[in-house]
Amino acid sequence: MTFPLSFFLFFFSLLMGSLISISSTSWFGAWIGLELNMMSFIPLITLKMNPYYSEAALKYFLIQALGSTLLIMSSFFSISFSYLASVLLLLALLLKLASAPFHFWFPHIMEGLAWPQAFLLMTLQKLAPMILLSYLMFNFLLVKVVLFSAILSSLIGALGGLNLTPLRKIIAFSSINHMSWMLLAISIGDSFWLFYFSVYSFIIFSISATFHKLQAFTLSDLVQSDYTSVYHASLISFNFLSLSGLPPFTGFIPKWMTIQIMVDLNLFVPLFFLLLSALITLYFYLRIIITFLIMVNPSLAFNTKMKPYTSASPMLILSMSFNFIGLLLPIYFLIL
Repeated sequence: MTFPLSFFLFFFSLLMGSLISISSTSWFGAWIGLELNMMSFIPLITLKMNPYYSEAALKYFLIQALGSTLLIMSSFFSISFSYLASVLLLLALLLKLASAPFHFWFPHIMEGLAWPQAFLLMTLQKLAPMILLSYLMFNFLLVKVVLFSAILSSLIGALGGLNLTPLRKIIAFSSINHMSWMLLAISIGDSFWLFYFSVYSFIIFSISATFHKLQAFTLSDLVQSDYTSVYHASLISFNFLSLSGLPPFTGFIPKWMTIQIMVDLNLFVPLFFLLLSALITLYFYLRIIITFLIMVNPSLAFNTKMKPYTSASPMLILSMSFNFIGLLLPIYFLIL
């Protein structure tokens, strides 16, 4: 997929919108940045004239417009009802983040996106709302609401991904589940959630780049792909093991640090739900991994058509190598 020049123009304005929102000294400036971010992302979705892309762009616009309406409505109450204004502002940001119980739009929009746009929706589009959300963690009730949303997101993200075959929907529910870990890190008040977000973004980049190269959108597309060697299947499987937070891969490091902080703060009830959901998400990651194992096992393979050997690009191998940092370097001893 070759990107036209307009892609880079809109991508630059998307980054500018996020920076304006993050660096603003007022909520009005933050709203302007979020609007610029939204209006820059919609043309990126519809780079190709496709009814699925157009439907996803329209859905995204309507949902983000609803979130912006709640944000503007909170400004009406900010003078007389500051408490209600902060609650409405929190709900608007949770809606923009696709956090439960406002997660309903995220899997449907993800299903209509190409992999590069899906990567942007899961990473860059969530950065500014999360930083704005961290500014609201001064009120005890708002922290409780964020904790409740984190628990609900972990359960919905885990249970929603079961028995699905579209890869984009599986990754969408996985993103909702990971959002619960980041929300909990934000509610604790530690800037550590930025580290979690960075590690998650690198892992999602390697997965999105791989599926974009394969043009794989369902589990059956993986069976028919050219990456049938043990080498490629192992690399792609390690991506998902890292995303699930399985030690000793890189994805385990931020989860381990989050668990340590939660234990120190006696947050055992949220920790129970987050660990339970992590086990469930590992199950539907294993469904994808087992697909690769079937492909590389001659006695189990039902994809009998012989295909030539395809070499992975150096950029693809470099993006996947991020998952082995936790395996190759003694990072765990530095954390303790």
